Amino acid sequence: MNMDVSAIFQIAGIGIVIAMIHSVLKQMGKEDMAHWVTVIGFVVVLFMVVRLLNDFFQEIKAIFLFQ
Repeated sequence: MNMDVSAIFQIAGIGIVIAMIHSVLKQMGKEDMAHWVTVIGFVVVLFMVVRLLNDFFQEIKAIFLFQ
């Protein structure tokens, strides 16, 4: 099974960018905006993971012929 490592780097990149934006907003005194940015980043990553899990289970179905 071929694992796509670019998705791991995309998730890590999103995490780093969100962490930087969160810390900048928190230092500016906009804690509520910082929390919203973190929540939105979490939701984006969650959708990416759900899509990857769907692809994974589709491949498992194809391997074991549960179509």
